[in-house]
Amino acid sequence: MKTISTLFKRTLITASVLSLIACSSTQEISTMSNEASNKEKAIAVISSIETGDQSAIGYINPEKYIQHNLAVADGLAGFSAVLQQLPEGSAKARVKRSFQDGDYTVTHTEYNFFGPKVGFDVFRFEQGKIVEHWDNLQEIAPVNPSGRTQLDGATEITDLDKTDANKAIVADFVQTILMNGDMSKINQFIDNEDYAYLQHNPAIADGLSGLGKALGELAAANVPMVVSKNHKILGEGNFVLSISEGTFMNKHVSFYDLFRLDNGKIVEHWDTIEAIPAQSEWKNTNGKFGF
Repeated sequence: MKTISTLFKRTLITASVLSLIACSSTQEISTMSNEASNKEKAIAVISSIETGDQSAIGYINPEKYIQHNLAVADGLAGFSAVLQQLPEGSAKARVKRSFQDGDYTVTHTEYNFFGPKVGFDVFRFEQGKIVEHWDNLQEIAPVNPSGRTQLDGATEITDLDKTDANKAIVADFVQTILMNGDMSKINQFIDNEDYAYLQHNPAIADGLSGLGKALGELAAANVPMVVSKNHKILGEGNFVLSISEGTFMNKHVSFYDLFRLDNGKIVEHWDTIEAIPAQSEWKNTNGKFGF
């Protein structure tokens, strides 16, 4: 943890001294940028929380780092301040799956970040540098009724030629099923057999039967899940992430839903649901979404 603390303490002064070392640092960072894809850079930044890899900080633009985690202040200083609050030796950050969509990257990570969590992180790049960050975190829970965890399952990216089609399918699913509630069209997106839809939500079993049972129980308890707006669809090949907001357990929340598709159908699902705090509690003014 001392290595990590040292790394992020050093980032606090990066912006102020950048002008003094512009020539040498720009050349060094340019070299690093040529050697790594944006996806690799995002993984390096996430992993550095645990490993203390000092080179990873060079992938973040020190003069422009817009933060959408509402518990963290803008810039490298805000990022550093949070990490320095972590109990010594507790940090854990292991990326399980990742993909890239244009200037955006997505990582799906097992964290120990003030307790065991699963998280999605989205980074936006400009000229090879990270300039903006979103995330959604949820506590790690026991296995779900089908014995699946929030992080296991398929990881291989395939069907790169179907990226746009798969993104369109997920966008249609979110609008038609999650927002409009038109369950009569569910088989356009998911087949009926339980084995056809693998579920990683900690409270829901596989298949449409598991999904229907969970939604029915929420409605009966007068705490329906409501998706009110979709903010972003990101994808690469067979993996597509939907970022939405709405209401869950009578709280204003953000929904991050990751889908795996095969032959035009949704076949696997992971998610995180995070409560959005009152604006008076925000550490920045960027909002949870702002795409």
